[in-house]
Amino acid sequence: MVETQQAEHIEILDFLRRTAPFTELSEETLGQVAGQVEVAYFKAGSQILNFGEDISDWYIIRSGAVEVFRRNGDLYNRLSEGGFFGEFGLLRNKRVRFPVVALEDTLVYLIAEPLFNDLFDNNEGFADIVEVEDRTRLRQAVARREDANELMTSRVETLVSREPVCLPVTATAREAAIRMTEEGVSSLLILDANDDPERDSRMAGIITDRDIRNRLVSPGLGYDTPVTEIMTSELRYVEHSQFVFEAMLLMLRFNVHHLPVLKHRQPIGVIALSDIIRYESQNSLFVVSSIFRAQSVEELVALKQDVRACFTRMVNEDANSRMIGGAMAVIGRSFKQRLLELGEAELGPPPVPYCFLALGSMAREEQLIVTDQDNAMILDNRYDPQQHEAYFKALAEFVCDGLDACGYSYCSGKIMATNPKWRQPLRVWEQYFTEWIDKPTPEFLLNSAIFFDLEGVWGRTRWAEMLNDLIRRKAQRNPRFLACMARNALLRTPPLGFFKDFVMETDGRHTNSINMKRRGTAPVADLIRVHALAVGSRASNSFERLRDVIDASVMPPGRGPDLRDALELISMVRIRHQALDLEAGQEPDNNVEPENLSDFERKNLKDAFQILSHAQKFLKYRYQPGRPN
Repeated sequence: MVETQQAEHIEILDFLRRTAPFTELSEETLGQVAGQVEVAYFKAGSQILNFGEDISDWYIIRSGAVEVFRRNGDLYNRLSEGGFFGEFGLLRNKRVRFPVVALEDTLVYLIAEPLFNDLFDNNEGFADIVEVEDRTRLRQAVARREDANELMTSRVETLVSREPVCLPVTATAREAAIRMTEEGVSSLLILDANDDPERDSRMAGIITDRDIRNRLVSPGLGYDTPVTEIMTSELRYVEHSQFVFEAMLLMLRFNVHHLPVLKHRQPIGVIALSDIIRYESQNSLFVVSSIFRAQSVEELVALKQDVRACFTRMVNEDANSRMIGGAMAVIGRSFKQRLLELGEAELGPPPVPYCFLALGSMAREEQLIVTDQDNAMILDNRYDPQQHEAYFKALAEFVCDGLDACGYSYCSGKIMATNPKWRQPLRVWEQYFTEWIDKPTPEFLLNSAIFFDLEGVWGRTRWAEMLNDLIRRKAQRNPRFLACMARNALLRTPPLGFFKDFVMETDGRHTNSINMKRRGTAPVADLIRVHALAVGSRASNSFERLRDVIDASVMPPGRGPDLRDALELISMVRIRHQALDLEAGQEPDNNVEPENLSDFERKNLKDAFQILSHAQKFLKYRYQPGRPN
């Protein structure tokens, strides 16, 4: 009997150790919890909790599956192993708020209310994960990121690229100069002979190339002068965890160009003023400035690494997806504009006016580092193919080839200005868009999803505004077109299985991963576009469109903010994955492996996909053929 109880205790403890939110608890606390857990079993179809009844336990699913319902009977959630329920009632008035039914034979662990409250009140990480319900948890995850934006800064350790180069106090100036030359550094740390690990640091001073010029060569001292006579012994240093701007202020205040960086009281590197200047050069404004100073395509191509460094830096500084997407779109637009300037300089002025268009994510200001080029060209209605085609063909090829060289790969679907079909006079574009809206065939719907996110980036940009006005005017008045666009937006679904498990890609190279663009951000952007067209929104960015949709009360109360949080979270998972790839020296992509996410991230991601799934169901319901919108 005792052995059976011990085995059961070990089994429960092992389950809790690997299940959130218990992963936030200490081993001692886990042992106490495991000793107080009760076990209950429910047959498939049996009612576990009824609305309004008293509740005295928190439920954790050990095996099986349950369905959670709203009080009106609508399905609210479906949970399987590791899922939990009942917390909403325990944290309110001790009455069940969401009825629960066993979907299949289900084994649950019960934690009594006093123990649950104790865990919730005294363990912040535990409470953060439990926190009331899915939407609240997702909102908090997003809010923490929004709050972090105020701290837009990086730590000093991110600038340390190598271990410090050191010499003992017994070295001479000649030895110092030789060592600096050999190592290719501009400073050396001078260490004393005391190797007592209990001392704060063995640093006796620092010597720089400027010290050798000003304190050795200029006064005419001999090369055998001890380094202790020309080094700086009143050291200024920074801790590895301090912010970069603090290091910069320290350099300005004490007029020093080198700062040792300490960790656990020992030097781990030296940062120089040049490191901070290089760091600032990764600022997006600096990158844009560099783009417009470039005098050739080759100089533009050389900026590709700066763009990637800028992207990584923004991610590490906790910028949100709108800031990153907006900055990358500005950079991409700047590449287009500078290439058009260079192209016109090489080919001569255009024979008739034109407007160069950005399409898709760049037009929505949601561009990331993994992107292809979607663009087109509007030509003046006086365009004569016999006289003008050669010029615009050459200009389009100059720009698209240049973009490809700069990291914006060719569009596999040929949505580029090099394609004669997408290089047309304004009147043809107006015919295109009118036909696509009036006769929504599958091909035209696909075109609409691509071309209805458009922005003029060069030339007669007011033509792009005219086309946007035409789209807005015609689409809003056409319920059939909106219904077709809604059906089209449902073709890409979130990667959730029946039990909210992730559904992985099965295309070979990316097996066991999720394409966060195809199954995440793109479906959200698609459904928001339909709502935005229905309410006549003038915005191009998905977050701004959603704001207009919320103001128009198109969606049920609360669903719009939920969708906004879901878009932010899905976008940031995709963005962080790309940044990690870059930092690891790998070519970034959109395929995220859930096993590389933390339990907390996986749970939030499932919540976000569930919100997207609900939003797609509402889209299907709202935009039905023949139904007025």
